[in-house]
Amino acid sequence: MPVALEFFVQYGYLILFLWVLTEQLGVPLPSVPLMLTAGALSATHRMSIWLSLLVILLACALSDSIWYFLGRRYGGKVLRLLCRLSLEASTCVRKTENYFGRHGATTLVVSKFVPGLSTVAAPIAGQTGMSYGKFLGFDMMGTLLWGGAFIFAGRFFGDAVKRSSMLLHLLGQFAVGLFFLLLIGFLAYRIFRQQQFLKKVSELRLEADALKTMMDEGAQPYIVDLRHPLDYLPDPRVLPGAVRIGPSEIAKHIDRIPRDRDVVLYCTCPSEETSARVALNLQRMGVDRVRPLRGGFDGWKQAGYPLEEYIDNRLATGSALPV
Repeated sequence: MPVALEFFVQYGYLILFLWVLTEQLGVPLPSVPLMLTAGALSATHRMSIWLSLLVILLACALSDSIWYFLGRRYGGKVLRLLCRLSLEASTCVRKTENYFGRHGATTLVVSKFVPGLSTVAAPIAGQTGMSYGKFLGFDMMGTLLWGGAFIFAGRFFGDAVKRSSMLLHLLGQFAVGLFFLLLIGFLAYRIFRQQQFLKKVSELRLEADALKTMMDEGAQPYIVDLRHPLDYLPDPRVLPGAVRIGPSEIAKHIDRIPRDRDVVLYCTCPSEETSARVALNLQRMGVDRVRPLRGGFDGWKQAGYPLEEYIDNRLATGSALPV
C-alpha cells in the first residue's frame, strides 16, 4: 500500500472530522471528494461507513452550533463575514434567506446540498430566533442525508471497482491521487464560475460617490433596495427615494422599472452579487441603464451619505425620488 494511502487509512477518521469541520466553519475547502474517498475505501473494509457518518455528524454539530450561536448573538455581521470567506459569496445569504422565508426549519435538511447555503444556514437560523433544539434536530437530519449520500455513492463506486482486480489494484495505488484530483477539480470549477461572474459585476458597478453626484445634480435615478426583511433589522432605513423590491419579485414589477433613467440596485452583500445578478436579469428583460451600487447599503452608510425612513407607497406611485 502506498505511504500516502496508508497514512490516510490510519488517520482517516481524524482527517475526515477536521476536513468537514474546516469546510463547515466557512473555509472553501470542499469535503465531498473526501467523503467519496472514504466511502470507496469502505468497500475494501479499510474504513467503516457508519463511523465515517458519525464523524461527519460530530463535525457538523460542532461547527453549525458555533455559527448558530454567533448568528443569534451578532446577526448580519456574521453573515457578511461568511460571505467574504465563501466562494459562492453573498448569493449564499440571499438564497438561504429566501429558503427560510418559504420553508422555515426544513431548509436545514437540504441546505448542505446547495453550494453556499450550507455554512450560512446555521447563523440565519440563529438570527431568526429558532430554538436550539429544533435547529440541531433539523440540522443533523440534513447532515445525515448529505453525508450519507456521498459516503454511499463512494461505496457504490468501491463495490464496482472491487469486481475487477485490475481496477482494485489501481484504486489502491492511486486513491490519494484521485482524491486530490477531485478536490482540485471542485475548487477550479467553483473559482472559475466565481471569477466569470465577478468580471461581469466589475463592468456594471456604480460607485457611491458617483450616485451621490447624480442625486445632487437632480438626475433622479430609480433606486431599488433589494435587501431581505432580515437585513432591515439592524437598520431599517433606505437610500433617499429608494423603493423596496425583493430579487424574486423584480420580474413582477418590470413594467414599473423606468427605461429613460438610470436604475441603481443595492443590497447588503459583499461584492454586490445579489444586485449584480438582478441587474443582469433586468438587462435581459430590456432594462439597459441598470447598475449595482458598489459596497451596497453598508458602503453608502460608511461613506456618511444620507439615509431616510422608508415610505411604503413609493412602489405604488412608481416614483423613486420625490420631484
